[in-house]
Amino acid sequence: MLKVSVPDLSGVNWRKSSFSGETGACIEVSDGLPGVLPVRDSKDPAGPSLLFTADAWSVFVAGVCAGEFDF
Repeated sequence: MLKVSVPDLSGVNWRKSSFSGETGACIEVSDGLPGVLPVRDSKDPAGPSLLFTADAWSVFVAGVCAGEFDF
């Protein structure tokens, strides 16, 4: 069985994109944790957070910038 160590996120600084506007419908990310990037829903800061590797997050951001998720 794979054991995963979940970092303590209680003291991290969250930030959201300056492009998110006033709607509040955005995600927030936190930098500074070695090897992972936590992501959460800005409308539910007490809710769950997802953890991504730095490489996975970079691939996702590149896809967003390339328009891969445009409708």
